[in-house]
Amino acid sequence: MILAEGYSADPHHGKTARGVIRYRPEDIVAILDTERAEGDTQDGFPVVRSVEEARQYGPTTALVGVATTGGRFPPKWRELLKDAIRAGLDLESGLHEFVSDDPELVELAREHGVELRDLRKAPPGLNVPTGANLTHGATTVLTVGSDCAIGKMTVSLELDREARRRGIKSEFVPTGQTGIAIAGWGISVDAVVSDFIAGAAEQLVLEGVERGGELLLVEGQGSLLHPFYSGVTLGLIHGSAPHAYVLCHKAGERFVEGDERFVIPPLSELADLHARMSLLARPAKVQAIALNTRDLDESAARRAIEEAEAETGLPADDPVRFGAGKLVDALERP
Repeated sequence: MILAEGYSADPHHGKTARGVIRYRPEDIVAILDTERAEGDTQDGFPVVRSVEEARQYGPTTALVGVATTGGRFPPKWRELLKDAIRAGLDLESGLHEFVSDDPELVELAREHGVELRDLRKAPPGLNVPTGANLTHGATTVLTVGSDCAIGKMTVSLELDREARRRGIKSEFVPTGQTGIAIAGWGISVDAVVSDFIAGAAEQLVLEGVERGGELLLVEGQGSLLHPFYSGVTLGLIHGSAPHAYVLCHKAGERFVEGDERFVIPPLSELADLHARMSLLARPAKVQAIALNTRDLDESAARRAIEEAEAETGLPADDPVRFGAGKLVDALERP
């Protein structure tokens, strides 16, 4: 069951729910949001208004399906979390406020024999990179973006799906809480001590290789342009040491976070910025443009794609809307 209280219809703060619904639907039985109308459904799943109502569908885990600003639980969520624990459900959360560090929730979980899992909690023993990010032998591709919450994870997953369809030994490398919820492994690099972000990214690509990946699709985080989250982006770039980038952009967006003080430069300039910020020992360039065209009709979307290609000289497409084939073609070129 996905806990999406107040956010199930929100494409930004409800992105964890939306990502799991799209890429792990077989594990979902219901979505909880009391702000939705009684009897509502979402993507074919029942929307319930209480944990008690959800029990008829046989859930075993309650997944926190929201990504709130600052990663904190809204005050009214506390009773919801306790209801889930009292119902005997394991609780899985990707927020910065760790449920496994909350004494009241820990005691309640002990009483009811359930597990509290914090997807964003960094593993022990992280350190700086060793240099193995340059010698592992796989091809690493990192999705980067002009802003946050525009689809870097989704693009990585769509590229992985298409690569696997072609018989390529591809591995999606999760670097955030939603990716971890989907793939079942990973490190949420935005919760890592800043000195160790690059080391965590290196550890992730090495695990991707151990899992059999010859093509590693690393989930991007933040944006080099972002006034809040640029640090995690740069650490991820240097630690994953990509051979290539796929640049993600929401078509029509002109400002980071909608703030007119932070103007998004032309895509050609943004592609050049990423090339210049690459690890000195691993020069890399943007090989393709992934556009998010969800707010455009089909003709406008195709026009935006053509304009991006004309401006940058790079292949561009919306992999969700039109498939990831063109973008994977670009990554397969020498």
